[in-house]
Amino acid sequence: MRWPSTSPWVGRVVRTVIVLGFVLGATSASSRWQPGATPLTPPGVAWLAATVLTLLLVHRFPLTLFLVTAASAFGYYASGLPGGPVILVPTIALFVLTRQRGPLTAGSTGSAALAAAYLAHVVTTRSFTLEAGAGFVVVWLIAVIGVGTAVRYQLDALAARREQADEHRHRLAEQERLRIAREVHDVVAHSLAMINVQAGVAAHVADRRPEQAKEALLNIKAASASALKDLRATLAVLRSGEDKAPAPSLAQAAELLEHARDAGLTVDVHGEAGDLPAPVDAAAYRILQESLTNVVRHADQPNHVEVRFERQPGTFTMRVCDDGRGTAQPTPGHGLRGMCERAAALGGRCTAGPVDGGFEVCVELPIEGEA
Repeated sequence: MRWPSTSPWVGRVVRTVIVLGFVLGATSASSRWQPGATPLTPPGVAWLAATVLTLLLVHRFPLTLFLVTAASAFGYYASGLPGGPVILVPTIALFVLTRQRGPLTAGSTGSAALAAAYLAHVVTTRSFTLEAGAGFVVVWLIAVIGVGTAVRYQLDALAARREQADEHRHRLAEQERLRIAREVHDVVAHSLAMINVQAGVAAHVADRRPEQAKEALLNIKAASASALKDLRATLAVLRSGEDKAPAPSLAQAAELLEHARDAGLTVDVHGEAGDLPAPVDAAAYRILQESLTNVVRHADQPNHVEVRFERQPGTFTMRVCDDGRGTAQPTPGHGLRGMCERAAALGGRCTAGPVDGGFEVCVELPIEGEA
């Protein structure tokens, strides 16, 4: 159940009522218990109540209300009415002023208020001599500004940490979203590309060569079954939140190459990948998968694909080159962008572009621990 949000005015009214009750109660008590003290009269009650009620607007006008409440408190103490904790009202106003405007503004305003109070003292008493209580007022001003400044900096630090935590969570969520998008794209795009090619073959030879059409349909069935299996594994990871699905590996590259051959391509492999760290192995597999998918989907009448693996100290290089005719510089799409993101996430790089007689994808991935 979600509780309705409470207006900030509710808290301000409650705080003001508490302060009003404390000030009136303490002042009334002091007028009864202090020998020789004058009783608290109705005008005095109204004076105190008017001073306290200004706290309802202190969050909107802290500077103005600090000056008003300070002047009101000074006038009250100078009026001969019974003493009490009315100084609490300008204390709260000064604290709010320090929190909102900072110590420089609060200090300047407090100093101006002290100067005005001293000038009023000189005018009313015609004496430049200060009583001992003046030192208390200065200490009070410094203490309130100091506490308000400490609270202000603490709240600013908490807000900064909260903002950093929110930004970190947003960045992690964005990275996870991109990772999921890459995985789903690689699984679906590769399988659908192979299904599309085999469906075209089946439609073309269905009447003249039914055996070949049947073989194409069987390939479609195998490709769709593989796609469903991969999608189920991906969805299971998303539902559980635990990555228990087997990581893709170049050890499974033979299946990708067989799919490409089923699509009518001649595939040659040079070199060996060898043992690779799991993140590098998985990224290389997905990049090889996407490269072969792009050949099937986008190359212009390709016949031959060459896959080359190279190992050097600290680096693994993979090249996928086709002989598609008239290949131009591609417009970066989800596939090419995903390959570059995978390589960059491991500190490597991926380039893709036309070469003599075709198109080449080259990826270089660092291998930690090799010198």
